[in-house]
Amino acid sequence: MPNINRDGVNIHYEIFGSGPVVLLTHGYSSTSAMWTGQIEALSEHHTLVLWDMRGHGQSDYPADPSAYSEALTVGDMAALLDQVGAEHAIVGGLSLGGYMSLAFYRAHPDRVRALLIINTGPGFKKDDARQVWNKRARETGDRFEREGLAVLKNASRERSTVSHRDAAGLAKAAHGMLTQRDARVIELLPHIKVPSLVVVGADDTPFLAASDYMAAKIPGAQKAVIPAAGHAVNIDQPQAFIDAVMPFLDTLERPIAKAAS
Repeated sequence: MPNINRDGVNIHYEIFGSGPVVLLTHGYSSTSAMWTGQIEALSEHHTLVLWDMRGHGQSDYPADPSAYSEALTVGDMAALLDQVGAEHAIVGGLSLGGYMSLAFYRAHPDRVRALLIINTGPGFKKDDARQVWNKRARETGDRFEREGLAVLKNASRERSTVSHRDAAGLAKAAHGMLTQRDARVIELLPHIKVPSLVVVGADDTPFLAASDYMAAKIPGAQKAVIPAAGHAVNIDQPQAFIDAVMPFLDTLERPIAKAAS
C-alpha cells in the first residue's frame, strides 16, 4: 500500500480516479475508510486522495509526542499533493480534517482551488473558550491512554468501526493535533479567496452555530444542511451528502477565474 515517508513517519494514502485533485481528511480518531461510500461518486471525474493522519489507521504511530501537531499535519498534506504531482487541489475534510484543511489554506493558499468544510469548528477567538476545548481534548487523550481502543465502541458512526493498531497514537494526536494554540484559523475566514462549501448535519447540534459562522464569514461561501444527519453526515446520509457536494464540485470545472471571482 502506498506511503510517503515524512522524517521517518510513514503516512498511508490511496488514490482513486483521475482529473482535478480532491484531498479529503478524516476526523479525529476516524480513518480514511470513513469516505468509502463516497469514493465512486467523487472519483468519477476527479483524482480522489484519501489518507490517514499520523497516529491513525494505517499510518505510523510515532512514539515522540512532538511528532503530532497542526504544523506537521499541514506538512503531511502538502507532501501528499507533491507525491501525486498536484500543484493545487480541492481540499476538505470532516471535523478535525476540516479544521486542518483551513489551516492548510492558511499556510498554502496558492495550493487550494476550493474548500470543502464538513461538520467542522474553525477554532476560537477567546482564550477561555479555547482552554475549555483543550481541556476536553486532553481528557480524550488521557482516556485513550487509560482504556485503549475500547473508547471507540460507543463513538459516533464514523469512528465506531474503524481500525487502528493501538490507542497510543490517538492519545498523542489528541494532545498534539486536536488541541489548539491560537486564533489564527478563525481569524483567517474573512480572507479566504477560494470557493468554499460548508456542510453540516442538521442533528449535529454542537457544530450548527460554527457552520453558520463560517458560512457568514467566508466570502461567497455556500452552506448545505443535511437533514436527519449527525456528525458523520456522509455516513448518516450518503446520497444527500453527495447531492450537496457534487454540484459544488461541478461549478469548479468552469474557468477558475470565474469561479473565484
